[in-house]
Amino acid sequence: MGYVVGDGLSQEILQTHCRAQLPHYLVPSAFVLLDALPLTVQGKLDTAALPEPAAPEAGTFVAPRSPAETVVAQIWCEVLDLPRVGVHDDFFALGGHSLRAVAVASRLRTAFDCPLQVRDLFEHPTVGRLAAAVESRLLELISQMSDDEIDLSLTADF
Repeated sequence: MGYVVGDGLSQEILQTHCRAQLPHYLVPSAFVLLDALPLTVQGKLDTAALPEPAAPEAGTFVAPRSPAETVVAQIWCEVLDLPRVGVHDDFFALGGHSLRAVAVASRLRTAFDCPLQVRDLFEHPTVGRLAAAVESRLLELISQMSDDEIDLSLTADF
């Protein structure tokens, strides 16, 4: 979330400018336009007096379409404490940050037994894109396995 003071500014102008200048995970999910920033008696920013942003407009919800998307969405729901997450929802716009990204990456590594990094979440911030990256990584791992290793993994006791 970003607080902004200035004339002639809008959410769209600010979003466009930030997307051109910043990595996507640093672009604020919402902006609050103010006449002036609230200050303390000492002249410092009074963060407690900053207003809450208006609730973002809900986009069209698209439910997970594949097993990988379903697992990614479930993990995001747990980590972000949300009732549901759609395929096109952005992790950082939903309130995710670097510490939560660490938790997501750890849970995804366990769920898929696949070497995922926190960086993968920053590079693929939607459920659909991250699930596609997971599937791609799994296919790479399978293609590197011998036939005997594949047979063993399919018959392994869980």
